[in-house]
Amino acid sequence: MSENWEDIRAGLAVARTGTVSGAAEALQVHHATIIRRVDALEAALGARLFQRHPRGYALTEAGETLLRAATEADERFAQMAAQIAGAGDRIEGELVITSLPELSPLVLPRLIPLMAAHQGLRLRYLTDVRLFRLDAGEAHLAIRAGTRPTEPDYVVSELCRIRQCLYAAPEYLDRHGPVEDLAQHRFCLLGAEGRNAPTMRWLSERVPPANIVMVSNDGAAREAVIRAGLAVGPLAPDHATGLVEVMSLPDWESTLWLVTHVDLHRTPKVQAVLKALRQAG
Repeated sequence: MSENWEDIRAGLAVARTGTVSGAAEALQVHHATIIRRVDALEAALGARLFQRHPRGYALTEAGETLLRAATEADERFAQMAAQIAGAGDRIEGELVITSLPELSPLVLPRLIPLMAAHQGLRLRYLTDVRLFRLDAGEAHLAIRAGTRPTEPDYVVSELCRIRQCLYAAPEYLDRHGPVEDLAQHRFCLLGAEGRNAPTMRWLSERVPPANIVMVSNDGAAREAVIRAGLAVGPLAPDHATGLVEVMSLPDWESTLWLVTHVDLHRTPKVQAVLKALRQAG
């Protein structure tokens, strides 16, 4: 198809300029390329489009038909290209962001002003512990925690670092005492989806399985159990109001990463969201 369109463009240039040299100059190609493409176009259409003479090329009746049709197609193509280019410069349309379930209090205050400023922007904000594939088009931008993503076609930058802490309800501490010997306490923890979190790696080496009273990938469920005074567990600080921080280590600090695909990284929509997310909420 691309070859056919190049042949048509060559024929259109000859029709407009009346000479092979003029068409070659207009398209910035060698004159032999113009001759070859015009010959190929005539062969494909099964009709003589030009009468060759010493002063140039004159259109036949079939050539006149080509000129009208090709001119209309060229104008439509130019209009379409302008529309696509213009749309690419606007911050509108759908954009898919994936994040971890417990990061909404951090992320949404940064996205809401962007949404208010650009009424045509439609965000799909998906929270899931699984890693969405940007290379497969599942999302435009991902917020990931843990080790820095290393996929070759991904553009990765640091968003921020977050503290990880263990919390307990005051009632729990009244019954069980301070959290010093982990073997003397009950825990509510993340499941396999959180195994790479620094806090979870540390706890998995030190907490006896018999001391784990609940495992859940639902942050609200874990928070409910901790607030009920049934266990100690990790929570995001935004969800720990009224609870007591019982343990936090420097090694538990976790990095959040902004991840985009190289093919979409420079688009205005993605750049606008990246800028919004990097601003303090």
